[in-house]
Amino acid sequence: MKIHLIHSTLNGLMVFQPEVFEDERGFFAEVYRKDQFTAYGIKEEFVQDNHSRSSKGVLRGLHFQWEPPMGKLMRVTFGEAFLVAVDIRKNSPTLGQWYGERVSAANKKMVYAPAGFARGFCVLSDAAEIQYKCTGHYNNAAESGILWNDPEIGIEWPVTDPTLSGKDMQAQTLSAWLDKPESNHFMV
Repeated sequence: MKIHLIHSTLNGLMVFQPEVFEDERGFFAEVYRKDQFTAYGIKEEFVQDNHSRSSKGVLRGLHFQWEPPMGKLMRVTFGEAFLVAVDIRKNSPTLGQWYGERVSAANKKMVYAPAGFARGFCVLSDAAEIQYKCTGHYNNAAESGILWNDPEIGIEWPVTDPTLSGKDMQAQTLSAWLDKPESNHFMV
C-alpha cells in the first residue's frame, strides 16, 4: 500500500492521500508507515497521538509548542474540518503564510505541518473528530497560540462566527510572537 504525497507547500508542509481499499464490508487504509514518511523527508519520530472531538462551528487554534518542538500529522476520522497551518519560523521564506485544506473522513487526506507551524481547525460538519500524531510530548509550559483572525496572516476561514475558547480569543498576533525570545526556537 502506498501513502501518496499530493503536494508540498510552505517550506515543509505536506498533504498526503493514502491508498484506500473499499468493498461491501467497508474500507482499509494504511495511514502511517515510517519508511514512506522518511522517504518524503519526515525524519522526526512520532511520540504521541492525540484525538479531539468538536461540534460544528468550533475553531481551535492556532496552537504551537517550542519545547520540545512539535510537528503534527493531522487527519479527520469523523466528519469534516478545515485544517490550517501557519509558518511562524523566523527567517523562513514562507513566514506568516498559511495553508488550509478541507479534510474529511470521506476524503481521508492528511496534513503534516513540521515544528515551527501554528495549527488549528474549524469544524464544518455537525461534529468532527481530528486525530494527530505528534513529534514531541505535550509541554504546557512551552505552548502558545497565534490569534485565529490575525489580520497580518489573513486566513480565509470558512466560518464567520466561530465558537472559541477563552484562551484562543486572547491569543497573540504573529508580530507579538516574533518579538519574544522563545520565537528563536523556530529558526530556519
